Amino acid sequence: MRFRIYKRKVFILTLVVLACGFAFWSSGKQKKADVFAKEPEAGRGSRPQATPGLRRPYNETQAEKVVHNRPEYLKLLVESLRKVKGIENILLIFSHDYWSPEINQVVASVNFCQVLQIFFPFSIQLYPHEFPGNDPKDCPRDIPKKDALKLGCINAEYPDSFGHYREARFSQTKHHWWWKLHFVWERVKVLKDHSGLVLLIEEDHYLSPDFYHVLKMMESLKSEQCPECDILSLGTYSHTGYSSKVNKVEVKVWKSTEHNMGMAMYRETYQKLIQCTDIFCTYDDYNWDWSLQYLTVNCLPTFWKVMMSEAPRIFHAGDCGMHHKKACMPSSQKAKIESVLQSSSNQLFPKMLFVNKKQPAGGLSPHVKNGGWGDIRDHELCKSYPRLQ
Repeated sequence: MRFRIYKRKVFILTLVVLACGFAFWSSGKQKKADVFAKEPEAGRGSRPQATPGLRRPYNETQAEKVVHNRPEYLKLLVESLRKVKGIENILLIFSHDYWSPEINQVVASVNFCQVLQIFFPFSIQLYPHEFPGNDPKDCPRDIPKKDALKLGCINAEYPDSFGHYREARFSQTKHHWWWKLHFVWERVKVLKDHSGLVLLIEEDHYLSPDFYHVLKMMESLKSEQCPECDILSLGTYSHTGYSSKVNKVEVKVWKSTEHNMGMAMYRETYQKLIQCTDIFCTYDDYNWDWSLQYLTVNCLPTFWKVMMSEAPRIFHAGDCGMHHKKACMPSSQKAKIESVLQSSSNQLFPKMLFVNKKQPAGGLSPHVKNGGWGDIRDHELCKSYPRLQ
């Protein structure tokens, strides 16, 4: 498959490719990357300068977060991270599918831990008028296949399970998630021999001050009581009875609708996942989490077990975005979350964790696939990420 690159994009994409492994590093405070601020004049052969990188292996916990285009939530996330005890021990990786001066300014404000920015190289922003963006020759979403064939649009042969054609803004989410998972584990040079956890968070998450403390305790508890656990989860969608649960975890079957927030995994779990690339990339669901749910019963060697914190240390602050139509109100969500944390402040940073429930593992299949992922071009691009250099 061949992807054309517009001349005006070359400088940005080249910087992405060169810089991802080792740029934007500092000993604590990130240098501002203002090279994106104006249209480049350089031609295809220009090579931007990369900031010298950290060369030593990094074996502390990595927090990897996906950044889309909601700077108001990103500011909240950074604000919450700033209050975390032990945050200086974390390498924070921002994975972007959208670049803007406002987002970059928020990232540049992070001066409490080491930071790395990586950029999804097949974003809609880079390819606005061709695949994997919106090609004007693509089929309209709701056109019947017989009419699409008559029209001769590019992807007429490949509607999804419900007869709909691809929408780039939905397809991009699954692409970005799979690409950054591979890139962080395989292409970030300083993590080449990383044997610790990678924690996955989103731009609309809000972290408690003791999240790092609890994550390290869960890591120890896993080795002692649940070595077979594949995932540690710090986020849940329920805040009921928060103060009575702050020192409790439970072990159960991983379920995408309950355990997709604040997932932490080791390289071993990632390596099992990457063996399922073909199935993940062809399963007709544009949601990465429902696609993972399918893998747990149709590809992975065993059902996933998750150890989850009963009182969440990662909260979902987003009340708008891809799955919501209402206006964003980050300040309102922040107030609700901080109220929960404040009411339980004297019980945060527990001295011990207890396994409250341990349920036998049994596979859970997705109740239905959601479609949106029938286009063979999406399949092939998704499968290509492990081969990209």
